[in-house]
This record gives sequence, C-alpha cells and structure tokens, in this order.
Amino acid sequence: MTACIIGWAHTPFGKHTDETVESLVTRVAREAIAHAGLEASEIDEIYLGHFNAGFSAQDFTASLVLQADDDFRFKPATRVENACATGSAAVHQGIKAIRAGAARRVLIVGVEQMTTTPGPEIGANLLKASYLPEDGDTPAGFAGVFGKIADGYFQKYGDQSDGLAAIAAKNHKNGVDNPYAQMRKDLGYDFCRAESEKNPYVAGPLKRTDCSLVSDGAAAIVLADVTTAMQAPRAIMFRAAEHVQDFLPMSKRDILAFEGCAEGWKRAFANSRTSLDDLSFVETHDCFTIAELIEYEAMGLAKPGQGGALAMSGETQKGGRLPVNPSGGLKAKGHPIGATGVSMHALTAMQLAGEAGGIQVPGATLGGIFNMGGAAVANYVSILERIR
Repeated sequence: MTACIIGWAHTPFGKHTDETVESLVTRVAREAIAHAGLEASEIDEIYLGHFNAGFSAQDFTASLVLQADDDFRFKPATRVENACATGSAAVHQGIKAIRAGAARRVLIVGVEQMTTTPGPEIGANLLKASYLPEDGDTPAGFAGVFGKIADGYFQKYGDQSDGLAAIAAKNHKNGVDNPYAQMRKDLGYDFCRAESEKNPYVAGPLKRTDCSLVSDGAAAIVLADVTTAMQAPRAIMFRAAEHVQDFLPMSKRDILAFEGCAEGWKRAFANSRTSLDDLSFVETHDCFTIAELIEYEAMGLAKPGQGGALAMSGETQKGGRLPVNPSGGLKAKGHPIGATGVSMHALTAMQLAGEAGGIQVPGATLGGIFNMGGAAVANYVSILERIR
C-alpha cells in the first residue's frame, strides 16, 4: 500500500521574529487539514520534523501540534530528526504508518525557527550535523565543511566557479515568482560570479551567493492511503520513497561522489519503474551550490566532473531539458532545517496539481525530490505523480 499527498500548507520562509515554533506549527497544521478537506478528528497520526539542536528553548515539540485543535488530543504524535533531512524523515515515517495499515490519514509538519539565535550559535548548532571528531573545529561552521568539499572538487576537476554562479543565478531567478521564498530577487549571473563587498568569500571557493539562507518557517502535508485519497479533492501519489543512510565521517566515503544520493536515486527509479528522462522537474537539496552541482552527477544528469558544464548549458533552467529547483531551492527559498523536506514535498505536490502559480512547470506529470541531511549522510528520494 502506498501513500498520497492530499493537502498542504506553507508559510513564507524568512525572519519571523514575531512568531514562535508553536505558532508556526499550529498555523500550517490547521491550513493543511483544511486544504485536504478534513477535520482534525479524522487524522490518525502526527509526525513533526524539528531539528532544533539549540535553536529553540522549547524542546519536546511533538505535542505542540495538538495546540492547533483540541480534536488532536490523544492522537499519536512523534517528533523525528535527521539533520537537514528532518522534514523528509517525518514524511517517510508517515508513509510507513500508512503502508503498515496503522493509519489512513497522517499529518506531517516541519518547522524551524533560526533567526532569533545569535550568529555564532547558529554556526555551532548547524555543525552538530557533521562528524564532530573530524569536523568540530571547522572554520565557518557547516559552510566550512562544504567549502572543503568544493576545494576537493576543484582540485580534482578544475575551477567550477562559473558553474556555481550559474546555479546560484538560476535559483534566485526562479525564486522571484515563489511567494514562499525568503529572497525574491534576481541577482543575475555576474553578481553571483564576482567577489564583492556584498558577495564575499565565505569558505574555500564558496561565496555568500553559494550558501543557502538562515530562515524561519513551517510547512505541512496530509498523507492518506490510496483508497482514502481517491475521495479527496486531489491525490498526489508516491511512486517511490527511498531512504539511504551513509557513514557520518567524510573520511569513510568518497565525499565528491555523494554515493548515498546516487544510491537513493537508483533505488527510486528501479522501484517506480521510471527513469531520469521521465521526470518533469526535480527539487534538489542546494544547501550550497556545490551540493546541487554534485547532485546533478549523482542522479545521473551529468557525468562525474561535468556538473558545472551542465549548469552552464541551461539544461536545468525552468525551460530546459530537466528543470531543477523551479521553486528557487534552498538558495532563494531559505532553509529552516526541519521544514525543508516537508516544503519540498508540498511544493512538488503543488506543481503536479497545477497549483504552483508563477513557479509552475507547464505540463508537469512526474516530480523528483532529493533532500539530504549532513554532507550526503541522510539521503531521501521521492518520486511523485498525480492520480486525482
């Protein structure tokens, strides 16, 4: 038995200093239930994706979802965490509950509030998603981790600064039309390519425009089994939902290959009986532009060392062979850790339902998602298709 998305909700990502984790959670929970045409009493189980790691003083947050409606009382509610893939981890737990026959309708919420935390603490909190014995003293925090990855890639394949700038420019251009995006500004290729006072180097060859945004926000989806979903206003079915966990220490892996990402896509295509050529678009995890570049290669869109050339070719633009991150990605949309994976699923469902507004990919029928935690440690791949 597979699962379908039948409703969703999404806050704008950005600075929400007038809100709390609780207010963000309850807002999207109510809106997603309403969008699915349901009452809170009809939900069988709840999963909350919330990384936290020190961002919120309030921990033990699963029960905050119950604040949205008294009819959630006594429903099973569980918080899950898997670094930057926390949102997708929550989605996958909901899918498993439906596949097991333990639930017919599941509410998934993802949330993070990051901007109320002082800058140095933000870096320290995020670095907890690395292997501290090896990376705990990395300058510039998690950006430093990906700066080292970029350095290694440049040493092996040559300077890829043009390709990284093309990815950043593409995603910022796409984000202009996304009402949920934190930065709705077309920065242009030249600005992203050049070092400047407004675009300084942050870590290794990575500039500010190569790094995703610290953000607050929440997203929610409602899952249902296929039989139940066919009675809903819309039904976006999971053709595949794969989770591949890799070693935490980068020293135990070929970090330039993102092997967990590659394995996740391989399993997703095999189990859904689809291929890369069948996809209408992909939402992929561009926490840093070097990540999106390597993900092109891991998913099979480019050969090793050719991700930058692919970015420059225009094939991943909105009108290209395979649009990548038509939402603007984490780069423009923002990256509230626990919300990101749920957001990716909500935005993909919007595309397939034809409800994506200005970021709509015309005629989209099959959408791919890749969300990762850490440096390609927790790897989640979904393939979605509309059936109603």
